[in-house]
Amino acid sequence: MEAPAEIDTARFEVALDDLAATARLAWALARQLAPGDVVGLSGALGAGKTTFARDVIRALGGAEEVPSPTFTLVQVYELADLTLWHFDLYRLGAPEEAYELGIEDAFADGVSLIEWPERMAPLLPADRLDIALSITGATRRRARLTGHGRWAARLVALERASD
Repeated sequence: MEAPAEIDTARFEVALDDLAATARLAWALARQLAPGDVVGLSGALGAGKTTFARDVIRALGGAEEVPSPTFTLVQVYELADLTLWHFDLYRLGAPEEAYELGIEDAFADGVSLIEWPERMAPLLPADRLDIALSITGATRRRARLTGHGRWAARLVALERASD
């Protein structure tokens, strides 16, 4: 896949045959993340959104214990080089409720991993990476990555790193 500079969307898909493959993709992504990055993680219940987020957080030097933010809606990790905000918006009633969680601060200064990003779709920034996870077997998943804005060109490097 090539994404010329004038293209504002790029995509690729990858089969994740097991948890180790999911971790490899998460670690490849973690090496590319910088403050201001927004990553949406979508998929059905059990598709691996939280597992993927945990692997990203651990790759960036986060705690061994990475709780799901299902009930707290957000967990914030002060890491060596950046602040990472892990949102789970499943229980969000309206997109505007994301403001109460500090989403504006996360977008401005941190890295945002957002499970169930469709719950705040009209408020998502134009520059973001969307990762849609689907279940293809008992331990198998498929990841469809879509880079928007600046992420379109960056997705080429991520695809190469995930091979």
